[in-house]
Amino acid sequence: MVFEEGSGRKERTPMRYYETLYIINPNLAEEDYRAVVAKFTDAVEKNKGVVTKVDEWGKKSLAYDIKKFDKGFYVLLQFCGEADLTAELKREMSLDDRVLKYQTVKLSDNADLEKLMPKPDPGEPEPVETVEVEKVEVETVEAETVETETVKVEAVEEAENSGETGTEGEGEKDGL
Repeated sequence: MVFEEGSGRKERTPMRYYETLYIINPNLAEEDYRAVVAKFTDAVEKNKGVVTKVDEWGKKSLAYDIKKFDKGFYVLLQFCGEADLTAELKREMSLDDRVLKYQTVKLSDNADLEKLMPKPDPGEPEPVETVEVEKVEVETVEAETVETETVKVEAVEEAENSGETGTEGEGEKDGL
């Protein structure tokens, strides 16, 4: 649903959900192909529509020749908008020679835009907002030695001086 402001109150205008499948000339360069896809995506947005999905199927064989072509780039465009949006999109597609054929189908009269918008994949990282952080100096403080550790070290040194090893069965002085 879209809310419009008119005379101080908000009115609900139902958005319809459409999909348009169109076929683009297969002989176009990559940049021209991308330009055609961007042109029709922008056309929807210029006419107060919301693009929910652009699915590029790639180059496919056609069931029959269209304008003397046996192949074409298929693009599926799903969007929400008002009824007059499809008329404008139809006009632009019929004027563009790079589009071989197109068809628009209404999927729903009252579309819930929140449900139709694609959810981010769990594997893809979400866009992160960059925030400036203030630089802070950090001092490192050395820890003081604890007396119990000193006592243990002294006990080990005394044992070594007296000839005791502190471990049983290892390093016997007599007879191996």
